[in-house]
Amino acid sequence: MAAREFDIALFGATGFVGKLTAHYLVEAAPAGARIALAGRSLEKLAAVRAELGPLAAEWPLVQADSTDRESLNALAARTKVVVTTVGPYLRYGFPLVQACAENGTHYADLTGEALFIRDCIDRFGDKAAETGAKIVNSCGFDSIPSDLSVYQLYKRSVADNTGELTDVTLVAFLKGGMSGGTIDSIRALVEAVAEEPAKASVMAHPYSLSPDKSMDPDVGRQSDQALSRASDIDPSLDGWVATFIMGAHNTKIVRRSNGLLGWPYGKNFRYKEVMSAGSSAASPLVAAGIAGGIVATMATGAVLSRVPLGRKLIDRIVPAPGTGPDEKARRNGWFTMRTFAHTTSGAKYKCTFAGKGDPGYQATAVMLGQAGLCLAFDDLPELAGILTPASAMGDALTERLRAADITIEVTPA
Repeated sequence: MAAREFDIALFGATGFVGKLTAHYLVEAAPAGARIALAGRSLEKLAAVRAELGPLAAEWPLVQADSTDRESLNALAARTKVVVTTVGPYLRYGFPLVQACAENGTHYADLTGEALFIRDCIDRFGDKAAETGAKIVNSCGFDSIPSDLSVYQLYKRSVADNTGELTDVTLVAFLKGGMSGGTIDSIRALVEAVAEEPAKASVMAHPYSLSPDKSMDPDVGRQSDQALSRASDIDPSLDGWVATFIMGAHNTKIVRRSNGLLGWPYGKNFRYKEVMSAGSSAASPLVAAGIAGGIVATMATGAVLSRVPLGRKLIDRIVPAPGTGPDEKARRNGWFTMRTFAHTTSGAKYKCTFAGKGDPGYQATAVMLGQAGLCLAFDDLPELAGILTPASAMGDALTERLRAADITIEVTPA
């Protein structure tokens, strides 16, 4: 890749999260980094570049469209890494993944769509491995905190010689809104399953993204639904926990990392994610409302998405793609992910992964930006194909995020 014209091409730079990522790259990229902005409209790209200030004044602009395979192929051939915010990926993502896989170009996205990743594995995994392309999915709040937390817990258990991981549970504490893009991705998944019900098995099976299901731990049923006292997870926790809406996706990414790394987490590794409902007197009701609301919302969405009138109703209710909170709201957001792990020797650990800023916007821009920089500039394992953050960039990305003021700390529990 030494002869490539760009180090990083940011595709979708005119979108809401794309702009945030561009602003972050201006601050975080090393001197001399060759960064290009890519999208459908050169005029809009020029307007974004103008907002970025003098450090980005010479950044090239590249016209590329997710419906134009030739433009995507040309883009992939010119750059070491493509960072893309253009979703839902089920609708718009496949041609770019194909272009990167065929050109040996590294790639990072924000997808929370298991169906998209499964199809990428089946359609482009072998080609990406052949060309050396690292196609890394879920490089934002979904699923970097989950993936790196478990990876660092594993590394600590190895360093301490305390055995393999057994029961591991992430508890999410956060303040922030859900983006229109995230909701549109969820709707794309619901619509895909409604059109082809057989795809529901990919969404439901805990190991549907595994590289080899025959090698996965046989630990019985693992449900993503939750409603329990927080102290059932660890005595240090108060209140109640409920289903975490992105847990069903994040857990699949973590289990895929385990497989891609050679199943080092252990033959009894069980993983789950939940969300804190607080510790007030009302927290049991809040937790029940969250858990029941997620199930009802997904079921209602599946019904409504099948008819044009229902889709119009959804459009009027949910935030539009490409929209998001203002700067003050983004700045006031925060997240703390606490992951509790047990090992076969009886040792217990806690990984804290925490940062400031709305997780779905400000923090995601940091994580995606650092993932792109990591792929472009760091010495990484030779593993190639359809990868996960931990399997592609585990230690290097962890150190980058720590340097970017994100706490990633493993301690005895």
